[in-house]
Amino acid sequence: MKRFLIIGAGLSGLSAAITLAERGLPCALFSLQPSERAQSVLAEGGINAALNTMHEDDSPAEHFADTVRGGCGLADPEAVRGLTEHAPEILRRLERCGVPFHMQNGTLMLRNFGGQKKKRTAYARSSTGKMIMTALIDEARKYEAAGLIHRFPHHEFLRLLLRADKSCAGVRCRDCYTGEIRDYFGAVLLCCGGMNGLFPEMTTGTTQNSGDAAAAVFMQGVPFGNPEMLQYHPTTVGISGKRCLVSEAARGEGGRLFIEKNGARWYFMEELYPELGNLMPRDVVAREMFRVRQSPGCGGQVYLDLTGLSAETWAQKLSDLREELIAYLSLDPKREPVPVKEGIHYFMGGIAVDAKHRAGLRGLYAAGECACQYHGANRLGGNSMLGALYGGKTAAETAAAEAQDAEPDCPVQEDEPLLTPADPRLILQIRDILLSGLGIVRDETTLQGALQSLAELSAARESNAREKARLCLAGAMLQAALERRESRGAHYRADFPQSDEAYRKTTVVCCENGAASVKFVPLPEEGASV
Repeated sequence: MKRFLIIGAGLSGLSAAITLAERGLPCALFSLQPSERAQSVLAEGGINAALNTMHEDDSPAEHFADTVRGGCGLADPEAVRGLTEHAPEILRRLERCGVPFHMQNGTLMLRNFGGQKKKRTAYARSSTGKMIMTALIDEARKYEAAGLIHRFPHHEFLRLLLRADKSCAGVRCRDCYTGEIRDYFGAVLLCCGGMNGLFPEMTTGTTQNSGDAAAAVFMQGVPFGNPEMLQYHPTTVGISGKRCLVSEAARGEGGRLFIEKNGARWYFMEELYPELGNLMPRDVVAREMFRVRQSPGCGGQVYLDLTGLSAETWAQKLSDLREELIAYLSLDPKREPVPVKEGIHYFMGGIAVDAKHRAGLRGLYAAGECACQYHGANRLGGNSMLGALYGGKTAAETAAAEAQDAEPDCPVQEDEPLLTPADPRLILQIRDILLSGLGIVRDETTLQGALQSLAELSAARESNAREKARLCLAGAMLQAALERRESRGAHYRADFPQSDEAYRKTTVVCCENGAASVKFVPLPEEGASV
């Protein structure tokens, strides 16, 4: 009997589960938190599709071109083609599921988002993720009632179950309520989110995402792609335990970035990039913010000016964003500028998968932010939820076509158990080392220094299994950034400030005997995945 095990109950996990259930294939859905607490709920600005409802001659071909260009030529072209061509169908299905996208006179309205010249981002105020998740949770419940989706909330993923030939046989999970540890056999779909837990307090992601799942599978031999590509979102504010996102929707509706220069406001993005201004791709905006803060005559704080937005825009499109800022900062963005700073927002890198979402081991698939797939060196705003939905669907379709009958009695390799949590002090030490090397601007000196600090930290202690996995993945991220001797998208090297065509390849890192190895793999041709 075929069995399907999905790790993670956010957008990609729900999309995979619903896809399997629609085909009459039962699946198990494991997650630390219920779907209502998944990181996908935090997504704000919108989801992209070339619907052309704004009559700007938009098309999936233009969406494809913007995504490839925004990713600086580093995304899998076949995967991006599938993503952008299926986007309109995905949006219309979400409409049918009841997502309350912003409408006007019966027309689905689209807004501008960074790196795109056409309006193609559908939205539900600035709580789009919450609205889409609500609709998918309701859709999944139909299949739960029919016995096709089996929920395992409050279950922690510990490790993959691997056969002697390194193929994937299933997963080991722990019930966080009872403490019971069980093995489950079947095809595995990892939908466990990005590596936020490697950067506690410094990302916009949920504090519940520890990064342990990513580190565990990396230590077990699952290859990762482009782990050096961290997206710094230009507009975040600090709150307890994390960074709070000030959605790109605010700039899409007319928000303007400025800094005080010689006593006057300098709207630097509009001067430096007159065509797209404040809606340049996120890597460009974040880098310019970093630079202007150090420019002669400039103050140390960048502000987002939203005071010129109309009352209608606040009431109909950004009311929830305004409520957040009032609650967290005691500041009304309708009346005064918002002090903003770059914060880690998205991980373009992750588990290396092909266009069909196969990961590096037979029987293993991955989708959503945990996978390296659609975004290359920089993700366009509005493509993350689309990638999660389409990726979960594609991974499930591939798994359904390829899965073998589960083998509950098959022998699996045993590794050191991942039961002891990582020391919180070590987690913060690793974070600080990573930040010292993987900032908005990098160079060989800072990266070598970070690697040396990490090696010294590792040598100075007897680490448990989780700590070893975290140290290994952190080292892989730094080593990948060191080996990519060019600047491309989110990866900016002050010592190699130009892009180099020789590096228009995927960085693939593997864990071998507890250490990371790095190689560069040419991008696949369209149609290469079968």
